Amino acid sequence: MCACHAVRRVVVKFGGKSLADALRIRRAAEAVVREVKKGVQVAVVVSAIGDTTDQLMQVVEKACRGNVNPKDLDDILSMGERLSARIFSAALKSLGVKSRYFDPSNDDWPIITDDNFTDADPIIRECCPKIEKCILPLLNQSIVPVIPGFIGKTADGHVTTLGRGGSDTTAFILGSALKADEVILVTDVEGIFTADPKQVRMPRKLQFIETKRLAALSDQGAKFIHQKALKYKDPKINVRVISYLHDRLDAEGTVIAGDFPKTSIKLVNPDKIMKLTIISESLAKNNVFLNEICELTADRGIKLHGVSTGDNSITIYISQNNAGNIPNLIHKKIACYKDDFALAIKKNLLAIKIEGIRLNETIRMLNKLLDLVKANEVEIEGILPTSLGAILFIDSKSEEFVRNLLERLMGEINIEGAHPPISC
Repeated sequence: MCACHAVRRVVVKFGGKSLADALRIRRAAEAVVREVKKGVQVAVVVSAIGDTTDQLMQVVEKACRGNVNPKDLDDILSMGERLSARIFSAALKSLGVKSRYFDPSNDDWPIITDDNFTDADPIIRECCPKIEKCILPLLNQSIVPVIPGFIGKTADGHVTTLGRGGSDTTAFILGSALKADEVILVTDVEGIFTADPKQVRMPRKLQFIETKRLAALSDQGAKFIHQKALKYKDPKINVRVISYLHDRLDAEGTVIAGDFPKTSIKLVNPDKIMKLTIISESLAKNNVFLNEICELTADRGIKLHGVSTGDNSITIYISQNNAGNIPNLIHKKIACYKDDFALAIKKNLLAIKIEGIRLNETIRMLNKLLDLVKANEVEIEGILPTSLGAILFIDSKSEEFVRNLLERLMGEINIEGAHPPISC
């Protein structure tokens, strides 16, 4: 919790389903009013009402037969949130609370982005001063600002949308700039579960989850909070996910804490890596054998960096420094299965790990790394995906070149902004 101000201050984002009709909007506004009457400063971020955005998308695609300009599309899709903000602000006023909605047509609109229409990135160095200047004074005057989520504006005044998870992105940026005590995401679920309740029976609700773990889930398709939005979460501010069904903002849910994994391209460790490839069609499909190999390395304290399987092969990457007699032990275990096989051993590899960035950015950096490695005739021995990136195994003969290469790529990440500032 931020202790920068005496009065409790929160940013609340209402998702589309929590604003699906007049009754839900009224109850959401009443929940905000209850907090305001307690002396809490509340800034509200709203999504479009119900499935308004989907409906707008369908209409424009049919009207334009799929040939709509991205700039026009953003202007059209922004209307859902802009209308929602007006209605929500009016509901607050009808309940006796002062409120003001913001709109990108105003000069004091706070979310400034690049011109990547339909998936724009906020420019934090411009957003934060605007938020501090235009929104913070309203809170100090007991006025509830209502900001349409998902929307941005370029420096030359064109409306943009922030892409997937855009309203969450808006809420996280506001929370950071306002030094909020908490960001509350009001959704149609009780919190974050161990699995998607729509796909798995009786999943368990999590009371707490670290941002980096949630980011890994998001990148693997779990629909909690999109990874792009999580990158803008301030590490000092907790996020609480709650259900609109409680009709109150102090409901229990799931708390998201900590920071997003830092973007990095680095050697996994100073130890060399050993690669063992087993050629055997039957063993490649034998999970019992694979478990035995994993147990064999674990029992001897040998770090297992990864395993990949193909139609007729298994490749194992382990730390070489304490591998000892492991090749012979693996060979002996394979022989117990009495199958035709071959075991290939490659020593003295380096493991380069890319992590902390979205899948599409990982692919971009991996392609750049591969091009540079190939151009310098360095042998590539394997690639393994991870929850937040990938590991590239290469021959260690050019270790000095590799270290210089990693420094160069890290510099490019910092320049290109693959990991934007997440706090104001």
